[in-house]
Amino acid sequence: MSGRLGITQRVDVVDAYGERRDCLDQRWAELAASIGMTIAPLSNIPPERAAELLDGLDLAALILSGGNSLSAADPDAPDCAPERDAFEAAAIQWALQHDVPVLGVCRGMQMLNVWFGGSLEKIDGHAGTHHAVSATGASPLPTSRTVNSYHNWGISIETLAENLDVLAQHEDGSIEAFRHRTHRVDGIMWHPERETPFNDEDLEFLRSFVA
Repeated sequence: MSGRLGITQRVDVVDAYGERRDCLDQRWAELAASIGMTIAPLSNIPPERAAELLDGLDLAALILSGGNSLSAADPDAPDCAPERDAFEAAAIQWALQHDVPVLGVCRGMQMLNVWFGGSLEKIDGHAGTHHAVSATGASPLPTSRTVNSYHNWGISIETLAENLDVLAQHEDGSIEAFRHRTHRVDGIMWHPERETPFNDEDLEFLRSFVA
């Protein structure tokens, strides 16, 4: 397997330099290499230029990474990045038009749910921990496993966008993974790049996702 994964980046504000920096965990490059892929970090450029950027990269898949609160959920959050929201919305549109698979990770999964018409709700007990998730009958994921968890916003059955099918849930009912019914779009709420060593089940899922 070989190819290039386009991956979006979080925005970090560095007041001492007056900068808004696009940042990406270095472990994403290692994770991609583990499945024979390379990464193309995507800058949060104005949405009207997104297609021009993405057209030239020959991407095997698009990954929406974690980090930053979504403006749609909490516009007053100190880590909001409206420029990222706008770029990712344009990137999703581009990927759907070109039949490029899209994977949302944590915040990226939340972004996909909002983009397709769903919403988010505050959730407790899911930040800085590990917990069990259970897969649905039609899910490609293991029946039960433990995942890391770093999010304060969640998705319930009531706030899930139409045309998204649940792949895994927490015992409290919150949705931990989903798949679009017609598009090549998946979302997972945990971070595969943060496991040491990388989880074999995550690697198998990623291989099948980009296949």
